[in-house]
This record gives sequence, C-alpha cells and structure tokens, in this order.
Amino acid sequence: MTRNLAVYVLPDYMAERLRRAHPQKIRVNRIGLTVTKKLGGAVVRNRTKRVLREAYRQVAQECRIKTGFLVVIAAREHATEMKSTALAADIRYALGKLNMLVS
Repeated sequence: MTRNLAVYVLPDYMAERLRRAHPQKIRVNRIGLTVTKKLGGAVVRNRTKRVLREAYRQVAQECRIKTGFLVVIAAREHATEMKSTALAADIRYALGKLNMLVS
C-alpha cells in the first residue's frame, strides 16, 4: 500500500485453465482496477484506470512479475492527478513488498 494506491494479490485458481487456453501456453496475471465514485466522475475514473493500466504495463516490461495471480489495484485520492511513471514507481514498490517481483 502506498499513498496513491493499494495493491492486493490473490492466488488465481483458474490460472491453469487459462494457461491451457492461452495461444502461447503461458501463465498470466489477471488484473483488476478499481476507482471509486468518490474520486470523480466517469471521465476522471476512466482516465485513472487508463493511467493505472499503463503503469502496470511499464512495470511488467521493466521487471519480471510472478504469474498465476489475481492482482487488484485500488486507486486512492491522489492517483487521479498523477502520471503513469509516478504510479509505476508505486506499483513497483507495492509488488516488491508483496514479493511479486522476480529478481
């Protein structure tokens, strides 16, 4: 958890079925993004989700992330004003604390 977002990780019990159905037969993480109405209207929430999605994509390209999990990223109040690079640093920090990064 950081000031801008909270990250929750759960084991994905459907991971093996999804791996078999995947064209390249690889395990993947399923990502859930939550932005509450308290943070703003639909435009603000959708922009925040786009930025969070891009931030997670940046972290996945830079670092190896363990696969086969459900990853839920919940935005907090300050996340609506931030750029994807700052949120990527927060996601990287949170995933590191959860031992999700493979070094």
